[in-house]
Amino acid sequence: MVVASPNSILGERIIPIDLPMIDLSAEKSMVIKLIVKACEEYGFFNVINHGVPHDIISKMEEVGFDFFAKPMEQKKLVALGNPFGYGCKNIGFNGDMGEVEYLLLNANAPSIPNDSSNFSSSVSAYTEAVKELACEILELMAEGLGVPDTSIFSTFITQLDNDSLLRFNHYPPKDCKDRDNSNSYNVGFGEHSDPQILTILRSNDVAGLQISLQHGVWNPVTPDPAAFCVNVGDLLEVMTNGRFVSVRHRAVTNSYKSRMSVAYFGAPPLDACIVAPSVMVTPNRPSLLFKPFTWAEYKKVTYSLRLGDSRIDLFKNCTQIE
Repeated sequence: MVVASPNSILGERIIPIDLPMIDLSAEKSMVIKLIVKACEEYGFFNVINHGVPHDIISKMEEVGFDFFAKPMEQKKLVALGNPFGYGCKNIGFNGDMGEVEYLLLNANAPSIPNDSSNFSSSVSAYTEAVKELACEILELMAEGLGVPDTSIFSTFITQLDNDSLLRFNHYPPKDCKDRDNSNSYNVGFGEHSDPQILTILRSNDVAGLQISLQHGVWNPVTPDPAAFCVNVGDLLEVMTNGRFVSVRHRAVTNSYKSRMSVAYFGAPPLDACIVAPSVMVTPNRPSLLFKPFTWAEYKKVTYSLRLGDSRIDLFKNCTQIE
């Protein structure tokens, strides 16, 4: 287990990394090849020329920062029913004692009450655009894996009763008392993997995301304002029979500037059965690594465990061939 202190974390190695950068406007077969390779090796990649208009992104970021700039008493009024709405709390457990301010919304209706700043319309336009991007990427993934029905993954998040989320995370800049130590940082959101199918992440041009490709090693990711960061979720690892990897990651506050990240979590309906298609059973993976389950079952486990605890291992198929 990695143990954290408020400013620095002992026993860790910090090794910067450049994630694969994939130009979605490039030749399709090459794009597919690069996406599959990135999902197998990193679980994360960046995309440019993604088709999401700049004005839609900028309006979303503007209303997001405006929201977090409001007085605390106003933000706390945005209570949309558990688990949605505004929150500000310690995540806690497993070295993730950072403070994070957030706004969690249903991606199918990303609105807030008493909206006087065009928040809902701006965020709805953004959500629809990144949902289309997520579908495009999922279909390229399916084609690259040789799945006959290339919509097999994207169909989950286009169904009307999908359980997708949109989450704004706001991280304050590093405290003044820490500025004399340029190597120090605070954990803003602790170590975890995303339980859904796919995440499309956007952040302002401020560093903070770190991924862990090896236990005890954290790889800071350089932000790119022109790109979206895409990562594999637990469900996609299951549906690719372990070929794609859902990688643990965290967010740290090590900047003099506020960081806001906006994550679209593509998720299926609660009753959707999660299982790898038969084409994912190959000589290299001659059996299903995970037993079938519903998203509701997995979601229940996700919320019953501490952040950082392994969830996906609980659904491994004990009868698989070694």
